[in-house]
Amino acid sequence: MPHGPFISLDGIDGTGKSTQCRLLADLFRGWGYAVVVCADPGNTTVGNVLRVLVLGKQHALSLACEALLFMASRAQLTAELIQPALAAGQAVISDRFTLANVVYQGHAGGLDIEELWRVGRLATGGLEPDLTIVLDMPVEVAQARRNRPADRVESRGRDYHERVRAGFLAEAKRRPDRIQVVDASQSIDAVFQQIRALVASRWQPS
Repeated sequence: MPHGPFISLDGIDGTGKSTQCRLLADLFRGWGYAVVVCADPGNTTVGNVLRVLVLGKQHALSLACEALLFMASRAQLTAELIQPALAAGQAVISDRFTLANVVYQGHAGGLDIEELWRVGRLATGGLEPDLTIVLDMPVEVAQARRNRPADRVESRGRDYHERVRAGFLAEAKRRPDRIQVVDASQSIDAVFQQIRALVASRWQPS
């Protein structure tokens, strides 16, 4: 079934995803699209509760529990917000999606990668972004950029986050039709121009 453009931005924390999501949304609005911007996990009543639970430091969660809480939030986000928007022909820009689970709990955490993709498809009814843009930079640079206290996942050690970065690059190499990498260590404008080039060929009105 035809639907509006669905793009997610992902990468290690501190790479500027939120800023680029805003710029990308403005670009699509300039092209005449109605745009929905969302953050995964979150953006629904259920998702906001799960976000606090999974990213807060009040509870010690097993890795499988953590992964499934993220999946549950995404299931609600997809059903309540993303699917209706896409069906209406709107553009959806999401800060993270299923790839994040595959990388954080799979590549970095050791859970089965293919099983995470499978559960991810169950959670979203098979929905995947048309394009995922991974913002990539060295871990130490990204951590120095972060201007807020680390959440429960961000507080893990350097080795864990190096595996996260490597996982994003590995999945991009495996699925180049859906996942593209942009060097996020450049200026905000230089990063955005690369993102614009990736989306313009597919969605800019002629």
